[in-house]
Amino acid sequence: MVNHPWNTLLIMREGRRIGGPHFSTRTSWDTSETDWSRKLSEMRREGRTLYDLTLANPTESQFDYPGHLLAPLQDEAGMHYSAEPRGLLAAREAVCRYYRDHRDAPQDGPELGLHPDRIFITSSTSEAYSFLFRLLCDPGDEVLIAQPSYPLFDFLADLDDVRLVPYPLFYDYGWHLDIHALRQRISPRTRAVVVVHPNNPTGHFTSAQDRLALEQTCAELGLALIVDEVFLDYSQVGAQASFTAGEHPALTFVMSGLSKVAGLPQMKLSWICIQGPGLLREAAAARLEVIADTFLSVSTPMQHAMASWLGERGDLQRQIADRLKENLGFLDEALTPVSTLKRLAIEGGWYAILRFPSVRTGEEAAMELLVNYGVVVHAGGFFGLETGGMLVLSLLPPVDSFRRGVASIVAALA
Repeated sequence: MVNHPWNTLLIMREGRRIGGPHFSTRTSWDTSETDWSRKLSEMRREGRTLYDLTLANPTESQFDYPGHLLAPLQDEAGMHYSAEPRGLLAAREAVCRYYRDHRDAPQDGPELGLHPDRIFITSSTSEAYSFLFRLLCDPGDEVLIAQPSYPLFDFLADLDDVRLVPYPLFYDYGWHLDIHALRQRISPRTRAVVVVHPNNPTGHFTSAQDRLALEQTCAELGLALIVDEVFLDYSQVGAQASFTAGEHPALTFVMSGLSKVAGLPQMKLSWICIQGPGLLREAAAARLEVIADTFLSVSTPMQHAMASWLGERGDLQRQIADRLKENLGFLDEALTPVSTLKRLAIEGGWYAILRFPSVRTGEEAAMELLVNYGVVVHAGGFFGLETGGMLVLSLLPPVDSFRRGVASIVAALA
């Protein structure tokens, strides 16, 4: 796809150049391929053997899914349509049970207070973000988001006419939030702060101390707190408390979905939980209901199946946890004798970050690994990691492919 500096499509007809419709500036993205992505596409077309360490789709990662997985979609209740902006009650009750399971897990933290009326079912977390940006922001308003983070947010913000303002995470024997630096980035146009718990790709959980500081800052300055917990169940450091639990001095929106929780990205079901001071929470819910009612995007059969899929998540989560543990263990073992190649500390999620001496950039290293070894990894810059010598690996690939890829990385960069 070629991007032009104008927003009007120009086409040729009978040798004459004529104008087409006007395109919105919010879609004027540079979608040209990088040298790395172009080379990867070429190698795939040629049928080259590749060890894909960017794989983060559980349905393509050789896990065992139950044979009856699709059976709930045959429920005859799915043939009856009811326009419920917040989602069907059965689906919202299933989300409440999911969070009650977290409350009962061994963890430090206050009790959970969550009611089905505080839950909205959406088709994806991307849609959930879009709903919340529209709820909270006028065109040109600002939302604070951690750096590094997943690059999808840039597109979502553009589509909703929101400006993203990064606040830094820093690394010192683990990842940390600099609340002072965050506060410095707040302006009169700031409307919300986004927290990913645990962060993607750094894999760090928001500590209780940082959560308190964030909530106090948002309450003091009249900001909303948006918390993405899609990787909450995949902790390397013991069970972690959800932001749905405890006191909520600021208006708080917590989101998650089946994509990670149940390893079912194809089912397209997610949710938003609203917490916060009573009147403020109710006003937000009333407005969010109108947004949801405008789209009514969630399939009825999927909502009827949601309780079954959430209820049976345990087996797949155990498979994923075992895979993450095994691959991470092999990675650490492979790196032990290599003094120049280090894995940064992680607490949860599906990714690991490698740091190496920056005699070459992450982009250069990723290209070398692709061309010479057939190893597919993300350069750190893809996630906004500013330090030059960084690579990001998924821990989800099948064990054999992961081990071959890691061995090649060690051979190339040691």
